[in-house]
Amino acid sequence: MKKRIGILGLGGVGGYFGGLLAKAYQESEEIEIVFIARGTTQQTIAENGLKIVTDDSEMIVHPKLVSNDPKEIGELDYLICATKTYDIEESLLSLQSCIVAKTVILPLYNGVDAPERIQKIFPHNDILHGCVYIISMITLPGTIRKMGFYEKLFFGSKTVSSSKLEELQEILQQAKIESYLVENIEETVWEKFIFISALASTTSYLNQHIGEILDNADAMAVYVELLHEIDAVAKAKGLKLPEDIVNQTIVKLEKSPREATSSMHRDLLAGKNTEAISLTKFVLNEGMKYGVKTPLYEKITNVLLPENL
Repeated sequence: MKKRIGILGLGGVGGYFGGLLAKAYQESEEIEIVFIARGTTQQTIAENGLKIVTDDSEMIVHPKLVSNDPKEIGELDYLICATKTYDIEESLLSLQSCIVAKTVILPLYNGVDAPERIQKIFPHNDILHGCVYIISMITLPGTIRKMGFYEKLFFGSKTVSSSKLEELQEILQQAKIESYLVENIEETVWEKFIFISALASTTSYLNQHIGEILDNADAMAVYVELLHEIDAVAKAKGLKLPEDIVNQTIVKLEKSPREATSSMHRDLLAGKNTEAISLTKFVLNEGMKYGVKTPLYEKITNVLLPENL
């Protein structure tokens, strides 16, 4: 029976990895890729396909279906979610009829609380943990620009059957996605979260891109202090992260494209809603829960979310 995979959220993450899946299974009789989109994005992709631009190539992919109509989308075997964290509940509830008992949900959000939030909505479904390392963004409706060489996808679960996990891994690898089925996935997700939380908070607070931060000792001091604060929170939660996680994360920043910035900073500059609640305030809240002081996270939260004071 044909496996049907929905891609919810066609931004930098969902658009890029969804695009690779759509390209790989365009002619497949066994796997169908469905893009879930609305408005200008839906119209553009339906008419012209999804364009993916990298540093050295361009391609246009056409999914079997691009729709926002649950009746048209139908029941899904897998749902890969990559919307903004503030859209989690609303976007998933709009697809309730498509998420049936067999549906496995793979969240690829910037935050770390998505699986818990999704499980509250769908308590009987298999919810995986996942994260990606990639710098990519929408440049125009229906166009994704990917920068640099990072494009790793990690996922796993301690409760979902190995057969389901291995089936998904096979689907991803056949699409030439560099994916890793990880046993200690919560730690892996937190390693990514430490990087993206500190980066999003620093770039947004200082209004600087990666190169500017690397070249400015005071800016780097902000980034490093945030790393130490979030590392302390992770340790208080009992997560077994590498002892040198702070240094490892600094190396990741140094290897990132200098002209790039965080998606939260881009949203802030564009006057859009941001993920500050999931990426900045979440660390402050977890610190309070576990008795860990995070004064710099608190200061930045108050700047980025003054309405939360």
